Amino acid sequence: MTCQLEISRLFHERGQHVEVSHNFWDQIKTQMKGRNLSNKSLSTWLDPIQFIESQQKSDRVRFILGVPNPLHQYYVVENLQEKIISEISETYKTPFEVEFIVTGKAMPLPPESPQAFEEAFSRPSHGQPSNQYVYKETKSPQSDPLNQEMTFSTFVVGKNSEFAHAACYNVARNPGTDDYNPLFIFGPVGMGKTHLLHAAGNHIRETSPHLRITYISFERFLNECITAMRHHHMDKFRLKYRDNTDILLVDDIQYIGKGEATQNEFFHIINTFIDLKKQVIVASDRMPKDILNIEDRNRTRLERGLIADITMPDLETRIAILRYKAEKLGLRVSEDVVVYIAKISKRSIRELEGNLKKIKMFSELQGLEINYELVKRVLAQHETQSSISVEEIQRMVADHFKVKPCDLKAATRAKPIVVPRQIAMYLIKKFLDKSLVDIGKAFGGKDHTTVMNALQRVQYLQSQDQDLFKDIEELETRIHNITGM
Repeated sequence: MTCQLEISRLFHERGQHVEVSHNFWDQIKTQMKGRNLSNKSLSTWLDPIQFIESQQKSDRVRFILGVPNPLHQYYVVENLQEKIISEISETYKTPFEVEFIVTGKAMPLPPESPQAFEEAFSRPSHGQPSNQYVYKETKSPQSDPLNQEMTFSTFVVGKNSEFAHAACYNVARNPGTDDYNPLFIFGPVGMGKTHLLHAAGNHIRETSPHLRITYISFERFLNECITAMRHHHMDKFRLKYRDNTDILLVDDIQYIGKGEATQNEFFHIINTFIDLKKQVIVASDRMPKDILNIEDRNRTRLERGLIADITMPDLETRIAILRYKAEKLGLRVSEDVVVYIAKISKRSIRELEGNLKKIKMFSELQGLEINYELVKRVLAQHETQSSISVEEIQRMVADHFKVKPCDLKAATRAKPIVVPRQIAMYLIKKFLDKSLVDIGKAFGGKDHTTVMNALQRVQYLQSQDQDLFKDIEELETRIHNITGM
């Protein structure tokens, strides 16, 4: 039975009311060219692809396509595979998959091909005949690589991060412990959460090389899941995360609310890991209860283990971080320079490192020695950051929301007062980097827990309420205009 007749039979058996002609694959190629008229190189790669056969599997059909050589195979998989699958799915509406094999038939190298691919993909893998080199996915799905520079030894621990650091270190030494699974790290952007994820992964890889580690951002996890659903590869997706991973490190988990189906998959992955004593560590910029659109079952799963926060380091810790970073960059800087940079870099550790690199670059470009005068001149814009006071921010917020500044310091819990008060606390923390205790004192003696809850609440409301987001954006713009930040 020819491959075209086989396809016709499959369509008939599955109840498809689609007539498939003997030149099925030629029609697919013609349709693809018609949709991509501007792509002049498409024919060069598409025309040599041959339809080899179709195979009936338990729940889907496998279409096997032949390509002339490994280089051609690599290019097609990287650049055309999704288009081919999409084009076939326009006609064939039930589950299928496409596999590319090397037929070994000679073909001139396309002129626009990267020559570097020729050598890398010129031979079939060991144990396979040259005319049956079967493509195996080498790029996707894959985890993001661990950063070898991000280890526990390169993480500067301060009061702001000692609990999160200790939690990650203990989990890395003994992964899968029920009380610490999952480990949930949260804190503002640029505080070192990603560093701790990589540090845990690197430690586990060094001490337990047999464990399979997957580090991935949740946005990539989301995209992989959507792609797997679209192309009917959910079995492969689940195999990767449920069966072929022992340690799962997920960054930016706050994006979990973007997809309902993805939440369902993640829920089952978490359950599988907990049941099998496999370790999950996730990082987020907010608490589980403040993640937008998260399902209750996922929230409770994320809350069942250990939650550790990480905040902006104090001045002493910022100085220690700068000393370490300067040494890594090979910079010799005086103590007064280090203290100055630490004092004006209050928003994140990334800002700290960014200012140091800015000084290094300016010094090298200008051929100047790094001293206090040079640093003050290069970073002069940061000196205006404290040119607005707590009282000015309170007055600005009160004026914007049509309330009295004294109302923000009152004990009332009325919503027209509570929300502006919380926003004022948020702006003071963001632009002046006051401690939670100091912020509480500025609002009539509120305790630090009230301030912390206010900051988390504002972060949540910004993602939920578009009008409130615009209010905060307008207030931040006014502060920027005043301070030059």
